[in-house]
Amino acid sequence: MKLIVEADGGSRGNPGTAAGGAVVIDLESGVVLVEVGVYVGVATNNVAEYRGMIAGLQCAFEIHNEAHVHVRMDSKLVVEQMSGRWKIKHPDMAVLASEARSVIGSRPVTFEWVPRAENARADAVANRAMDAQASFRA
Repeated sequence: MKLIVEADGGSRGNPGTAAGGAVVIDLESGVVLVEVGVYVGVATNNVAEYRGMIAGLQCAFEIHNEAHVHVRMDSKLVVEQMSGRWKIKHPDMAVLASEARSVIGSRPVTFEWVPRAENARADAVANRAMDAQASFRA
């Protein structure tokens, strides 16, 4: 099974009220299988981006443990760090990247940077979690 995870995160202030969001999509049908919002509390935008991606990966692997997952994000930092092209210098980012790698394990996951306009679904989910100041899964 091939799944797409569209992930995003945001903070109102940097740091400020923060949340991540992700949408898991079946590649073949284009159907949205799950939306997950992760309220982070007070954090930076980068932390929220990672939290959204991690939640999306967790949901994808709950749907199908051996899925091939393609992550699409408008965070160049997260995409480049998770792809191994950029070093992770900040200790908080290193912890989050390690957590993401733990979720991924040896499963096939690819990462793609997309323009913000192409990531509107995940952005909307992150904003819903920020507005509600609560995590959710739908």
